[in-house]
Amino acid sequence: MSRWSLLLFPGLLICALAPPSSCEQQPIPQEKLLVVTVATKETDGFRRFLSSAKHFNYTVKVLGRGQKWSGGDYTTAPGGGQKVRLLKAALEEMKDEEKIILFIDSYDVVFASGPKELLKKFQQAQHKVVFSSESLIWPDRHLEDKHPHVREGNRFLGSGGFIGYLPNIRELVSDWTGEDAESDQLFFTKIYIDPAKKKSINITLDNKCRLFQNLHGALDEVVLKFEDARVRARNVLYDTLPVIVHGNGPTKLQINYLGNYIPNTWTFETGCTVCHDDLHPLTALKESEYPLVVIGIFIQQPSPFVTVFFERLLKLQYPKNRLKLVIHSQEAHHEPQVSSFLQDHGSLYQDARLVTDTDGAASRNLVFDMCRKDEDCDYFFSLDIEVVLKNENTLKILIEQNLPIVAPMITRDGRLWSNFWGALSADGYYARSEDYVDIVQGRRVGVWNVPYVSKVFLVKADVLRSELTDNELFTSHILDPDMAFCHKARNKGIFMYVSNMHSFGRILSTENYQTSHLHNDLWQIFENPLDWQERYIHENYTHIMKDKLIETPCPDVYWFPIFSDVACNHLVEEMEHFGKWSGGGVVDNRIQGGYENVPTIDIHMNQINFEKEWHKFLVEYIAPITEKMYPGYYTKCSSPLNFVVRYKPDEQPLLTPHHDASTFTINVALNSKGTDYQGGGCRFLRYDCSVEAPRKGWALMHPGRLTHYHEGLPTTAGVRYIAVSFVDP
Repeated sequence: MSRWSLLLFPGLLICALAPPSSCEQQPIPQEKLLVVTVATKETDGFRRFLSSAKHFNYTVKVLGRGQKWSGGDYTTAPGGGQKVRLLKAALEEMKDEEKIILFIDSYDVVFASGPKELLKKFQQAQHKVVFSSESLIWPDRHLEDKHPHVREGNRFLGSGGFIGYLPNIRELVSDWTGEDAESDQLFFTKIYIDPAKKKSINITLDNKCRLFQNLHGALDEVVLKFEDARVRARNVLYDTLPVIVHGNGPTKLQINYLGNYIPNTWTFETGCTVCHDDLHPLTALKESEYPLVVIGIFIQQPSPFVTVFFERLLKLQYPKNRLKLVIHSQEAHHEPQVSSFLQDHGSLYQDARLVTDTDGAASRNLVFDMCRKDEDCDYFFSLDIEVVLKNENTLKILIEQNLPIVAPMITRDGRLWSNFWGALSADGYYARSEDYVDIVQGRRVGVWNVPYVSKVFLVKADVLRSELTDNELFTSHILDPDMAFCHKARNKGIFMYVSNMHSFGRILSTENYQTSHLHNDLWQIFENPLDWQERYIHENYTHIMKDKLIETPCPDVYWFPIFSDVACNHLVEEMEHFGKWSGGGVVDNRIQGGYENVPTIDIHMNQINFEKEWHKFLVEYIAPITEKMYPGYYTKCSSPLNFVVRYKPDEQPLLTPHHDASTFTINVALNSKGTDYQGGGCRFLRYDCSVEAPRKGWALMHPGRLTHYHEGLPTTAGVRYIAVSFVDP
């Protein structure tokens, strides 16, 4: 052909000069593609597979539904022959010889792109059948040398996914006569390494993972690619974007992680796109129609703020006649709080009981089994005592998610510690996933498939009856109870989720919790500062500056709310419980020099080992007010004298005029005039100004030396308590 005749057919010239793959055939119509898979059970993984197929409008034919699986545990040992048998039978009934068959696993597979891209890449492979590839040979390593060498890419066949024309796929499986438990991978491998059969069927491998990405042996090669409101898996070794991602072998957790994003489940542009799918709304139900929930409350170590825990439980927005409470505790320290709650409020619930005859894993096994055996139980809500459940709608939110196991994300205040793990290490312990910090800090919001949840989570009762039937879910010789539970759920293919769609609460630290005091929570200002503040600092403290709540009853005397009623009560009760009040004499060996010029009946904070905690209180809550009201003065709140004073008419009713040994003094009223005592107050002589009705929980702050000569006015009835600090002497 002359160059002139080539110009008459420019397309031929382009084809002649271009690579073969550029001269594409006519695209295969998408309706010619049929996805075929085997699923004898509808697992969480299978539902995820169908969801991803629906997202891209794949047509799926499912084989083996409702049948017993007899293909062996081929995730850890050779098996899967049942799939080949079912496929062979299905192909015999198909008549359209131009049909393209995509045969893939489903429990651990997600689609990352649609039929158009899949068929295009299949055509570009220029073979009639294309198998997925792997870098590792399985199950017979002795066949390694018989595999064709490739210049670049994976050498070995993967049976978890292949695509081809119907006649060629039919020929591929025509010789199958094996048992259901025999290896499908070995069967297909022997065909591939047989040159005659390989040529006859026209088989090749997807060596560079353009169609199929098997994760086993390739975890370091696969990353998420976020681009233009889409999420793909990218193979960085071959710079390819596979259409199908398969968590074959021991990579189930990795496919779960990728499935949190693929296909477009979560993107930076849209956030979570599926979090409102398949919900189980409760709003239309009458209260009597709400699911019945058994709440298991576990007290396994001395824990702070137990009383507050039960106060929050009462506020949970859910019909109490649809709740059964089972409280498990072997902590004698908390017996008064538990007994008080059950006595005062137990009758509000359909049932409420205390269980004490087991401990550790056995206790959780026992309480979970109560729900399993209770035919009325719809959900089990597991709740540890150290959980601070701030969101009163938590239970409703979790039920509406309609998931097998779901936890509300809670964290330890100020730390990255949470009640879920994003990944596992090789030995099954904690590992940090790439997205863990973003999820914990709320930069990525959604409902996340994770390998481990603890402390607080909801389980469908049907799951306990059908899948997690083991009566010893929490028992293991090598794993902690919570890890044992999650391990068994993972092995059953049950997905566990954590939601950070809402703010739910936090986890208390139980470290260093002492039980030697009457009100041990007072000592929690270091370990659990936020909970300490909520319990003991006045509810209006944070509004002091904004709402101008600081009053000035006398010149340079400032009056503001600081302690809650509970704080005042606990501090007074703690001092009375300690009981070693001073005699009120001038000789006082508790102070440097041993002499007190203006003695009071008091107990020093250091006598009850509360000095460090009180100093922390001064620094965190008093110093900011001081620096605001006395501009230019900055304090570290050094205060060698911090004490609680007791005034009684028949003991010490008043205090004579004096200066304080301080730069400024804090005086907090710990009880109420009129209710607890009569009289009392403080008079500043220079200004002839008195504060005669101190408010419980409010602090007086005034200069100590020179200008504010003052006296304690007589207490005429009852008992008056104040907490005093001489700051910066």
